[in-house]
Amino acid sequence: MEEVLRTIIESLVDNKNAITIKQRQEEGKDIYTIKIDPKENGKIIGRQGKILKAIKTLSKALGAKEGKRVEVELG
Repeated sequence: MEEVLRTIIESLVDNKNAITIKQRQEEGKDIYTIKIDPKENGKIIGRQGKILKAIKTLSKALGAKEGKRVEVELG
């Protein structure tokens, strides 16, 4: 899952070295926190949050395919 998120995020931002993805488990969920250069948050969020929502939807679908509950946060 982390590789998929990294690939998506790298395609959206300019500063690829500033990407950090951390995973933790809470209440039976895998929670991925994405940290990037704060100047590029808008590229991940998108207009009206559509890009971030699409990333979250894709992550949940991939997690469900593996039998996991997945959540993505922008931190």
